[in-house]
Amino acid sequence: MTKTAPPAAAPRGRRAPRAAAGRRGLVVAALCVLTALVPAFHRLLPNRVANLGSLVETFLPWTGAVVLVAAAAGLVRRSRVALIAVLLPALTWAALYGPGLADRSAGGPADLTIVTHNVDDANPDPVGTARALAASGAQLIALEELVQPSAGRYEQTLAATHPYHVVEGTVGLWSTFPLRDTAAVPVTSWRVALRATAETPRGPLTVYVAHLPSVRVRPSGFTTGNRNEGVGRLAAALAGAPAGRTLLVGDFNGTTDDRALAPVLEHFRSAHEAAGAGFGFSWPARFPFARIDQILVRDITPVSAWTLPATASDHLPVAASLRL
Repeated sequence: MTKTAPPAAAPRGRRAPRAAAGRRGLVVAALCVLTALVPAFHRLLPNRVANLGSLVETFLPWTGAVVLVAAAAGLVRRSRVALIAVLLPALTWAALYGPGLADRSAGGPADLTIVTHNVDDANPDPVGTARALAASGAQLIALEELVQPSAGRYEQTLAATHPYHVVEGTVGLWSTFPLRDTAAVPVTSWRVALRATAETPRGPLTVYVAHLPSVRVRPSGFTTGNRNEGVGRLAAALAGAPAGRTLLVGDFNGTTDDRALAPVLEHFRSAHEAAGAGFGFSWPARFPFARIDQILVRDITPVSAWTLPATASDHLPVAASLRL
């Protein structure tokens, strides 16, 4: 009777291939579960710790990139566990953000088009930027980061096509319609928004143009204090404004997912989310990864929304056609 030799043990100090692959698959699977939980339950992330919630909410659509990385890792590791686990964040992302990839434009005629653009205070070509915005055909053009002497060049270039305009601080509004009841709206101790009423053929339209303070990502966290102060003051001004058709546009230095903007967004809706296509990222212009430039509407129907080609600014212009 012959004896069979026992199976050779794996060399000491080295893991068996299947066991190692299984452990690596579990790491990828854990990443997949976390990636699924973050977009689904981001409101549970605390803002008391380095404004973590607002930071994550600024980049929520990019959780889809983590799904792709996890899928690639699963293929490289040849892990069935990892590849199966990828389905969880993939389905979560598709449910939450898949509809945003579709074209949501309403179709039909529009009463006017508005463009808002942070023109960049260091813009080397204000004349070219103004001409590009005028060529869009928009009846209303809102600009942020206006500084002298370039502000004068915008006024001169847009005068022929948009004869009515108002500038308050670093924000301005140019219009083909007469403007009345213009006023500054304080948002911080050093920055103002503006309010104006445009006399359109379909009746008066209240327009607010705002540029909220910048935010920064630092080792200490996501610094949003000045911006959040501006949100509170702007929300208070809007709460005291008359009801009716209202536009709120500008650079908010935040996305509509960011909970800190909730006081302003409470009575408005995003024209892009209602009638745009894709995510509409507007900053930075060279590789946009966040939509921080907003066109918000109240008692107005968005027909379509889009971004315009890049100018010499570090932001993309955003536009919307509206039905009053």
